[in-house]
Amino acid sequence: MNHVHSHADHHHDHAHPAGTMGRERKLLFAFVLTAGMMIAEVIGGWWSGSLALLADAGHMLVDAAALMLALLAVRMAQRPADARRTYGYGRMEVLAGFVNALTQFVLVGFIAYEAISRFFKPVEILSGVMFGVAVVGLLVNLIVLRSLHGHSHDDVNIGAASLHVLGDLLGSVGAVIAALLVRWLNWNWADPALSVLVSLLILNSAWRLLRRSTHILLEGVPEGMDPHEVETVLRDADTSIRDVHHVHVWQVASGSFMATLHLELHDRNDDARALASVHRILLERFGIQHATVQIDPGHCPDGSPGCGTQHHRH
Repeated sequence: MNHVHSHADHHHDHAHPAGTMGRERKLLFAFVLTAGMMIAEVIGGWWSGSLALLADAGHMLVDAAALMLALLAVRMAQRPADARRTYGYGRMEVLAGFVNALTQFVLVGFIAYEAISRFFKPVEILSGVMFGVAVVGLLVNLIVLRSLHGHSHDDVNIGAASLHVLGDLLGSVGAVIAALLVRWLNWNWADPALSVLVSLLILNSAWRLLRRSTHILLEGVPEGMDPHEVETVLRDADTSIRDVHHVHVWQVASGSFMATLHLELHDRNDDARALASVHRILLERFGIQHATVQIDPGHCPDGSPGCGTQHHRH
């Protein structure tokens, strides 16, 4: 039994050197600022006795590691495909996002434990030092978050890094508020309380990122894409197409969409025309850069449910 397979090889390389270099520079800039501020907050938190500052320093420590991991992921993603990894290393960014999301859960648990201890054993806090360091941290986080803006919506890796920085930003806001409450109202409990509040706010974003990266790793259907719609549209791609089935769509990394599908044609002499139409529509309508199309010689040889001529249009 004869099969025809078509691979859109000319779409297999999705690298964008200029964009990649831009992301790499932004991540390096963000890492240097974050690491420097993390050291300052550790010193300031220890000196002032502020859990809010130490919690924010903890966030920054994880963030610095997350940004470094994101930077390595960008560089790894530039490596070309080889015999062992035929799709290249683009999925490194998704793995980095997955790991970064998990670290946030661990960090929140640690902060919550320390905060509960502080409620039972309050410590003296130097609110002036705490306020000064918190304000500087807030400004640094604003600069870093601004530098990462633009890629975070379509890049899981940058999105993960931005999530960590956003956590830092919230932590700095909490530290500023806590410092003011301690200084003017003598509310020492505000320091651990706001630390817990900030951590809880981060959990929602961390959970969304974890779900998104896990979905990609499980090769789920890309967000906003419907395989049934793809199948329906492709059936009308060319008059030579008799049926479309076995449609699978997924993504290797952010914006890198893949598809496999079976075609049945009225006339096998129209192979080239049908394939050209299918690849064009997949790219232009759905942004699918790489597709593998099998043309069945009549009945589908797989014999799977939902596959074959019994589902043809008439």
